[in-house]
Amino acid sequence: MSATQNSNNYKIVILGSGGVGKSALTLRLISGEFQTEYDPTIEDSYRKQVTIDSRPALLDVLDTAGQEEYASLQDQWIREGDGFLVVYAINNSQSIEDTDGIVEKIRRIKDQDFGEFPIVLAGNKKDLEQHRAVFKEADVDPRINEWKCPFFETSAKTKENVLECFFAVVREIRKRKEKEDNKGSTKKKGMCMVL
Repeated sequence: MSATQNSNNYKIVILGSGGVGKSALTLRLISGEFQTEYDPTIEDSYRKQVTIDSRPALLDVLDTAGQEEYASLQDQWIREGDGFLVVYAINNSQSIEDTDGIVEKIRRIKDQDFGEFPIVLAGNKKDLEQHRAVFKEADVDPRINEWKCPFFETSAKTKENVLECFFAVVREIRKRKEKEDNKGSTKKKGMCMVL
């Protein structure tokens, strides 16, 4: 069920290259636990009922594979998603480069311009600050300016900004939905009938 069918249900797809901590972020959100072992995911789905800005929200979180061999599945995940959490690791400069292709793919499949589809960029593994390879001004700012999206640095290990980044995706979905609803209602108001 997509957000358009049930206004309290949000299908969030987590995308990013392998090993950036997509599953760790998801499990931290769903169960509050931190996963220490890296176990590559193909596709896992989770649900969690939360309240965001005093409104109920059922999060339908799809944790996806980052490995290249599952790229063909990505198209399907993107088509089904209402909003996207695009994750890179702050200690892996290739992972921020990989976000370019992911966001471009979302844009192409959703057939919308930047700023029109709900995405949030998350730089995970903030607890590994001493190994930082991705820098906000040089690497992140140009992307968030072009993509017109919220950005968080997160740590699944310390729980920093985990809830915030998922909640931000829901807020982005709500924002787009309200915009579409307003467009629809102004179109209806402008209609006249000739008998």
